[in-house]
Amino acid sequence: MVLHPLAKVRVAGQEVTFCCKASGTPVPKKYHWYHNGTLLERKVHRYGSRLVLRGLAPEQAGTYHCKASTEAGAIRSAPAQLTVLAQGQQSCKPEPEPSLVELPSECPQDATGSRYYNVGRCPPAPCAGSPAEQSGCGAGARHCCGVRRMEMREIPCAGSLLPVKVVAECGCGPCAQPRVLVQGRVTAADTGEPLRFGQIFLGGRKVGFTGYKGSFTIEVPPDTQRLVVRFVDRQQRFVDAVKVLPFNRHGGAVYQEVKMLRKKEPVDLDGSRSNAIPLGEASGREPVGELVLPAGAFLRPSGEVFRGTVKASVTFLDPRDMTTANAASSDLSFADAEGEIVPLRTYGMFAVDFREGESGAVLQAGPVKVRMDAGQVWMPEHLPKMKLWSLNPETGLWEEEGVLRPARGSRGRREERTFLVGNLEIRERRLFNLDVPEDRRCFVKVRAYSNEKFNPYEQLEGVVISLINLEPQPGYPANPRAWGRFDSVVTGPNGACLPAFCDGQRPDAYSAYVTATLGGEELEAVASSPKLNPNAVGVSQPYLGKLGYRRLDHDDPNLKKTAFQINVAKPDPNNVDETNGPIYPYRSLEECEEAPVSANHLRFYRVEVDKYEYNVVPFKESDLTSWTGDYLSWWPNPQEFRACFIKVQIEGPQEYMVRSRNVGGSHPRTRGQLYGLRDTRSVQDMLLENTSGACVEFKCSGMLFDQSLVDRTLVSIIPQGSCRRTAVNSLLREYLSRHPPVAENNHTAAFTMLAPVDPLGHNYGIYTVTDQNPRLAKEIAIGRCFDGTSDGFSREMKADAGTAVTFTCQERPAGRESFFQRLLTAPAEA
Repeated sequence: MVLHPLAKVRVAGQEVTFCCKASGTPVPKKYHWYHNGTLLERKVHRYGSRLVLRGLAPEQAGTYHCKASTEAGAIRSAPAQLTVLAQGQQSCKPEPEPSLVELPSECPQDATGSRYYNVGRCPPAPCAGSPAEQSGCGAGARHCCGVRRMEMREIPCAGSLLPVKVVAECGCGPCAQPRVLVQGRVTAADTGEPLRFGQIFLGGRKVGFTGYKGSFTIEVPPDTQRLVVRFVDRQQRFVDAVKVLPFNRHGGAVYQEVKMLRKKEPVDLDGSRSNAIPLGEASGREPVGELVLPAGAFLRPSGEVFRGTVKASVTFLDPRDMTTANAASSDLSFADAEGEIVPLRTYGMFAVDFREGESGAVLQAGPVKVRMDAGQVWMPEHLPKMKLWSLNPETGLWEEEGVLRPARGSRGRREERTFLVGNLEIRERRLFNLDVPEDRRCFVKVRAYSNEKFNPYEQLEGVVISLINLEPQPGYPANPRAWGRFDSVVTGPNGACLPAFCDGQRPDAYSAYVTATLGGEELEAVASSPKLNPNAVGVSQPYLGKLGYRRLDHDDPNLKKTAFQINVAKPDPNNVDETNGPIYPYRSLEECEEAPVSANHLRFYRVEVDKYEYNVVPFKESDLTSWTGDYLSWWPNPQEFRACFIKVQIEGPQEYMVRSRNVGGSHPRTRGQLYGLRDTRSVQDMLLENTSGACVEFKCSGMLFDQSLVDRTLVSIIPQGSCRRTAVNSLLREYLSRHPPVAENNHTAAFTMLAPVDPLGHNYGIYTVTDQNPRLAKEIAIGRCFDGTSDGFSREMKADAGTAVTFTCQERPAGRESFFQRLLTAPAEA
């Protein structure tokens, strides 16, 4: 499906057009349209690939999808939502929805004890099209609900007034169109060696190369539903990796670590004789099966039989090895007879590479046999459903090659076994798979939070949640025998719903291993020991006990805290304790996606100790559509984010909070006005006694949102407690003196500068990174700052490397509140 119908909003009486388009061989020409799952009559609506509905009535609202079919198969589009408004009904309410931001710690709490302030938000929902809007298949100029007017408020804080801009009115306007990107790194699954200058394909089109360190950036085409990317090693050391990569439809970049499987060393075969190659004999295990190549099976592309020496490389990905899951290709899905994309459960994948021994020319293989040991199939119900599949590298979908049928055979002289046997022709370089379709499916609800307070207003979007389905040993759910499939979903404003195999009769028939990453950073799961806390996990008892929730370090505290494992126990509809999540039946996807935050769900959170950010113009970095064009916006350009950090060295007996206060410095519209605050706790240098370092974010100087005039941000760096400035980087001091005006530094307890416009570097103690993902830009800049280098990355603080300013703190620091009260009431020039 190359064109999917788009969501539309219309007023009753208007018309609407939905379009879809499929490609294939032969070219699909037969289309069917469905409303809420019911087939629409072709004679009534006279549709083809385009569906036109005129004189809309309220009962025509709902979901629409199309299905294209030929004699080769069928494929369904993604559903599109049609909203039909009554005459006079507003698609964008002028009153903003509530949205809370956390105020600085020195601000007084309200009557309820909360330090959160409602700044409002406009939901980025589509607005109704105008009657004059043409009914075409192009996207056209879409309109969405957004901010029409903001107001400045001032909040009393410690004897001063803290400015904040709140949404006063919403209205329809052009939709924000942030760039949607997928970034990451491609490395070998076994050694971590980067794929240098590997080719990148979208569908059959080459779009670029990986970098020297294996890095890549892909811009997701508009209206993409499923991003299929193929990575190819031009040196042929690795098996081609076909990945279905998740992305954030709200914009910004999602980071992915892509693993490639190293090709097995070739063995010499005699093409004139029959040969058998085992599949999955590593680690002392019995092979899953074998590839049987009869005499004369090898063919040149012309069809001529090749009977000489063959260099044969057969690489098998064994799901009995738990470490291979991240190297598997695609998302293990196929299109069924109705065109619906449904999951597979794998028993192993293999890639073949046959070449002539002398010339190295590629060979094909005629009819060959795949024999699978039935004893390796631990679920008896899977035996009659086992099939042989090949991966289409352009669609990322598995296509059926044949059925595996029982046959008697032997392994060794005495042992009689049952094998599943299928036939295969190898005409092109594809990945093959031993799989069964699995219809016992559920969805698992997962949310990610900015900290372990699990505040509903501090959920993180753009987090990649990955779920690996495991097949556990009977009665031992913590000891999985193999993995069966994997899925990744990106969190939105209401979390994520991940597909998973489940069972209603045996709760531990399937288990799942779940992780979460944000910009390459692993998020932490809720602890399961020494005592399981249902309120922290997010799931009430007794259902939590049935799920058997265990964090990875449950038995061994030395293991990571970044994953958990559960039994995917299908909910019993007759048990009220199991009807509120976090596991939902497969047909209840909408219920899962729209579940309130009060419903049961599983949780991850970001570990940020003593870190705080405040923006006068509120903005969620995980949702780029929340950006507002304003002179006081911290990030002036939603298409590109420039993160700036200054490194502070502190000589003192412990760790200290350090704040940056950022105000307009030279722009006439913002001079003297606050952009925002950043608080960071310094980190102890493990090699230097009584020395710590802090990487403190400040607002970069540069053009403001109207791109007409540069502002040099006036930045004040103030450590907590009784501290005095004792040194300033000589290169930074010289640079600032050569680029007037120079900020006065009369107050010895602080460092003030008009921030440089140029991206300086570690020699100056300034670290600047530009990226389409604000969080990723920050992570890279912090890593360089910790390391004190221009391109390094470290999690261990080297306080005396690449430092901008040094403070000496003599006394034990004052309490955070009293310090910041003193800071906010200090005169502006301090």
